[in-house]
Amino acid sequence: RVWRGGKVIRRLGGHDNWVYALAVGPDGTVYSGSYDTTIRVWSGEDGTHIRTLSGHDDTVWALAVGLNHKLYSGS
Repeated sequence: RVWRGGKVIRRLGGHDNWVYALAVGPDGTVYSGSYDTTIRVWSGEDGTHIRTLSGHDDTVWALAVGLNHKLYSGS
């Protein structure tokens, strides 16, 4: 969920299970990692789902975005 002033202004849905990791890139892009083994990429500006990244065989527990705008993930 996206919050402002104590109120939910947007819900980023779509994962098939619990979300365990969240990261925000330098450009505002939001990344969420889940028990469903996927990473979802969202526009930080309007909450639009941009893409789903697959490739992990287990829960995505960690996400980080480097200053080079590369996404790093751990499962």
